[in-house]
Formats: sequence, structure tokens, C-alpha cells
Amino acid sequence: MMHKYKNSEAKNCLIDKHIVFIGDSRIRQLFYSFIKLINPQVKEEGNKHGNILFEDKSASIKVDFLWYPEVNGSMRQRIKSWTEGSVAKPHIIVAGAATWSIKIHNGSNEALTQYKINITSIAPLLEKLAKSSDVYWVLQDPVYEDMLSESRKMITNEKIDAYNEAAVRILNSSSRNSKAKVKVFSVSKLIAQETIMKSADGLHLPESSRDTNAMILMNVYCNRIMKPIDGSCCQPQPPLTLIQKLAFCFFTLSIIGYLIINLINRNNYRKNKSCTDLESGEEKKPAISTPNVSTLEMLLHSFCKLGLIMTYFYLCDRANLFMKENKFYTHSSFFIPIVYILVLGVFYTENTKETKVLNREQTDEWKGWMQLVILIYHISGASTFLPVYMHIRVLVAAYLFQTGYGHFSYFWLKGDFGVYRVCQVLFRLNFLVVVLCVVMDRPYQFYYFVPLVTVWFMIIYATLAVWPQIVQKKASGNCLWHFGLLLKLICLLTCIYFLSYSQGAFEKIFSFWPLSKCFELNGNVYEWWFRWKLDRYVVFHGMLFAFIYLALQKRQMISEGKGDPLFSSRVSNVLLFISIASFLTYSIWASSCKNKTECNELHPSVSVVQILAFILIRNIPGYVRSVYSSFFAWFGKISLELFICQYHIWLAADTKGILVLIPGYPMFNVLVSTFIFVCVAHEISQITNDLAQIVVPKDNSALLKRLLCIAGFFSGLLLFSAMQDQSRH
Repeated sequence: MMHKYKNSEAKNCLIDKHIVFIGDSRIRQLFYSFIKLINPQVKEEGNKHGNILFEDKSASIKVDFLWYPEVNGSMRQRIKSWTEGSVAKPHIIVAGAATWSIKIHNGSNEALTQYKINITSIAPLLEKLAKSSDVYWVLQDPVYEDMLSESRKMITNEKIDAYNEAAVRILNSSSRNSKAKVKVFSVSKLIAQETIMKSADGLHLPESSRDTNAMILMNVYCNRIMKPIDGSCCQPQPPLTLIQKLAFCFFTLSIIGYLIINLINRNNYRKNKSCTDLESGEEKKPAISTPNVSTLEMLLHSFCKLGLIMTYFYLCDRANLFMKENKFYTHSSFFIPIVYILVLGVFYTENTKETKVLNREQTDEWKGWMQLVILIYHISGASTFLPVYMHIRVLVAAYLFQTGYGHFSYFWLKGDFGVYRVCQVLFRLNFLVVVLCVVMDRPYQFYYFVPLVTVWFMIIYATLAVWPQIVQKKASGNCLWHFGLLLKLICLLTCIYFLSYSQGAFEKIFSFWPLSKCFELNGNVYEWWFRWKLDRYVVFHGMLFAFIYLALQKRQMISEGKGDPLFSSRVSNVLLFISIASFLTYSIWASSCKNKTECNELHPSVSVVQILAFILIRNIPGYVRSVYSSFFAWFGKISLELFICQYHIWLAADTKGILVLIPGYPMFNVLVSTFIFVCVAHEISQITNDLAQIVVPKDNSALLKRLLCIAGFFSGLLLFSAMQDQSRH
């Protein structure tokens, strides 16, 4: 993966540095492309066959081009001067030449022999410089022979290959076992093989290709200094933090513990195995048929599986084991998979168990197809295409709408505000993310969607649990309680409105320790404020929809029988027409967006239009409400795990690129990585469910003990995190 350096980043990396490009006109091209990364206003002017000096005084950067078109005594003398103590050595040296030697000597073999002699005399000097500087030898690019002028016809690709082979063989020959080596810059040659046909003269690369070369050169040098997450080349593997080491020890002990218990159980089983009664000749039945799985064994088994899965996560996205590649968006890479999964979803249509609005199968189906679309959106890099981006924003909003709808419905109908319910929800939402924060050394806010749904769940709980607790059972006896609940919702809307337009107040709330440890990203909570603000009203809309729907259902004003339309035929037809018109109107508006910032400002207020339109279209016709896609519903049940796991084992470099398990076969790679990714997400969902039963028991006294243990765990985590931050600074 190649990070695209901005000029400010380039200056920060190269501050107080002296860089020298030494060679012919091709090196001069690379020189100009390189300095344009520091100052885009630079123009290619001056003596083409002379030295060119560039300086950026604001960052004390010096970049020189020295005209030495041949590898000869003059070039050797210049390089030798840098090895002597009296002259300051450049921090970076980029050298290369050959085409002039071929041209001047008409491609003779004697010239190649002399080139080998000259580069042999220069190689030890470059290797000596490589001990204290970064030295790059640029291999010669191929030429497009059909476009070469008559004076350059002797420069053939066969000759260039011979010169390149000589340079590669001779350089570093005297320092095979040394760490300090001349780096052979061969990527330019690979790029030229694809793009030299677009050259203006058959010899020099087109501008886009040489700009890519310069960017790669910047990545090679600067990635280890700037450590950009989307620059996978040339970075050392990050050292394990104290927390990561402790996590490794914990998972290792869990695996060992599980193996020991499993071994003991097997031995016990063998002892109790049925054996032949010698007196009667009959077979006795074992005293114990199937040993019960103890809580400890289930716990260790879950952590054993989780430890192996987390090892895979680490190897995929933290160790330099697998390659990563940049995303390149095309319409076909996004829309063809969308059509494919929609067709698959239709083939797996089944009847629902119940025909209520937004029944369990339907909401799982909704989550499933939305999650699959979001996954395709991420892997195809479709965020660069604004109409797709705006529609995906609606899908994220729809998830939050379901959060408001689902939790409000539960509290309103059940009236269960107990600690057990709260702990169950918080554990299921946050377990995987907390583990990933520890193993992958990432802040909690990095997995932004989980903090978002967690905070909104707590807001919904606080709104309904605070005195007076108004639930359906209480409201049925007195209609005034409905107005009391509406008053609560109005207060909630007022608070949301105030915080959305008061960034200072919002940031103060979440800047207090330890909240700041959870919601800071890159040293501030701006990203959290932006994410929260982007869908600030949709949870409220979900709560309000649930209240209105349940009120209509209670008064039997809607028909939810199998095959029956939700309302009378006339009302249903009118609402369907309005819904379809609204749905299409929103899509037309989103597709005509020209400015992401302006559209994001309108999104919180208008996203509910398409969400409500979809719900009505999906539920008003009875025959549509009575069926669902089991294919999408299956994915819907693990949608949270899919959303989180994609960060590291399907995508790569924290979602900036794509994981490459099988290089050279992109389609096969996607199939294999997708299969593993889905299996892992499903397994993690099972592990979370198993651990939720153990960690969050129904018994209040046992739950209190667990909560004290969890509080101790997070206190230790915060302490170790503070120690890590201090050691880093």
C-alpha cells in the first residue's frame, strides 16, 4: 500500500534533510517530481544539462540535482568527496545512469565493459555511504523503441537489460552480510513496462508514472518516520505493548488450561468406559454417560478459540506477514456484487413465523442485506463516489434507527430496567471491541459504531428509566402517561439539538477522564463529535416510531394478519404511493449531491424519510410482510461481528486497504479471505453468546461479584494504558 504524502507531511518527514539526485535526464525527471511533493508550485525550468538546486527554507530542506549522465570518473570523484570527513554527507542519495553511455558509444560492447569497471569502482563508495545515509540506485527504465528518434535508436531494451544486470550484480557484492546496503530502486522499471508507450519521446516516462515513482520513493524513506497506517511498505513491525504481552500470556494460559482439563476429562471418561463383566459375560454400562461441561471448561474453551482467532487478527493486520493493497473504485466493482447478493437473497425466501411490523426475522433480514452492502462499499472503495456514500449513510442511520426502535420497544413493553438487562446488552455490544483494543492496540473510538450504539443505548435507558418510569402497562390505565412520555422525548430532542450545535459543551463532557480514554482519537474527541452529530436524530426517530406503532397496535388500528394489508385498501395504496415517491425523491437528491459537507449537514434531518419509506413499503402489503430472506437474516444475526471483524481480517491497514492472502489472484484472494472472515465472525458471535451467559449471570449477588471483577479489569487496563502512554512520550 502506498500512502499519498501531502506537502506538509513531506516537509515534516524531510525537515533539516539534504537530498541529492545524481545522474542523467531520467533522474532529473524524478528529481522534479520529488520536489513537487514538497512544493507543488515548482516549475521545470533551468539548464537541462547542468546542476539544479532547490531549497525549502521553511523546513530547511535542500534537494540538489547533479548532472552526471555517465557512470565515469567524474561521478566517482563527486561520490568520493561525500565519503571524506570534510564534506557533509547527504541524508538521501538517488543515483542512476546508463542511456548516455549506450548513446555516445553507439551501443558498443566496449562501453558495457567500461560501465562494469566504473560501477565496480563506485560500488564500495556507495556502500560506505549507505552506512550513514540512504542510498538508492535507480535501475534503467525500458524504452519504447518505435518512438525513439534516429539519434537514440541504439538504445534498445536488450542493452538496457544488460546494464541493469551489471548494476544489480556488482552493487553490494562486497557487503553481502552487511546491514548497510545500496537499495536497488527497481519499481520504476516495473512501472515503465506498463506506461512507456505513453511516453512523448520513447525514452522519458509520462508525468503520471514519474510522479508515482517519486511517491514510492517518499514512502520508502518516510514511512518508517511518519508511520502512516495506509503505507504498508518499509515500516518496521510495531513492538508489542505491555497490554498486548499480557493478553498473549492470558490466551496462552487459557489454551494450556483447556488442554489440561480436556486431557483430565478424557482420562476420566476412559476409566468409566463400559467393560466386560467376566462373571456374567455381559457388558456393563458406564457409571457416567457423558460428562457435563463445567463452567470453567466452557470459559477456557471460549478463550482458547478466541486466542487462536486473535492470533489470526494480529498476523493479518499487525505483523508484516501478509501483503496489503490499495483500493481502486470502479462502478462495476461495487454494483455487480450488489446485484449478485440481491439475487441470492431472493432465492432464499421463506415464510415468517409472525407477521407483525418489523418482526424478528424481518429486522435480521434488514440488518443482513445492509451489512453486506456496507461490506461491498468498504472493499470496493466506493466512498469516493458521493451518491453511493450518501446512500450508505442512510444504511448506517437505519442501524441506529433499529437501535432506538428495538430498545424502546423492549423497555416500553417489558418494563424491565434491571441491571441484568443493561449488562447483557453492554457485554454483547462491547466484548469483541474491547478484546480488539487490547490485542490490536487501538483506541475504543477507532471502532466508532460500537461506541455510538453503546452511548445511544445508555441514553435510551436513562430517558425511560429516570423517574417517572412510564411503560405500556402503566399508560394503559391513564392516557396522561402518554403525554408524560412525549414530554420525556421532547426533553431528549432538546438535549440532542443543544449538543449538536454546541461542540464545546459536547467536547467538555467527553474530555473528562476516564471518558476521554474511550472517546479520544488522535488526541481529541472531534471525530467522536462528528460521528455522533452525523446521525443525531435518527435514534430519536426510531423511538418515536416505536411509540406511535405500539400505540396503534394497542388500539387495534392496524391489521397484522397473514396476507392482510396494514391499513384499509385506500389508505394502504395512498401510503404506498407516498412512500415510493419519497424513497425515489431521496435517492434523486442523494445522487445529485455535489458537496459532501453540505449533504452531511442535511443528512441527519432527511435520512429518516428513506428509512420510513422503506419500512412502509416492506410492511404495508401483507404478502411482502409475511416473507423474508433467510440468506440475509443469517448475516443479520452476526452483523455486528461482521462490521467489526472487517477492520482487520478482510480489509487491512485499519480499513485503508485490502488484505492479500493470495498474491496475484485477486478474485481467488477475495473468495478465500471472505470465507475465513465470515466463519470467524460467526464463531466470535457464538463465543460472545457463550461468555455472556457466564460473565453476566441472572443471580444478582453473582452479577455484583462479576461487575466488581470487570471494574477491576478496566481499572488495570486504564493503569497499564497510562503507563504505555507515558513510556511512548
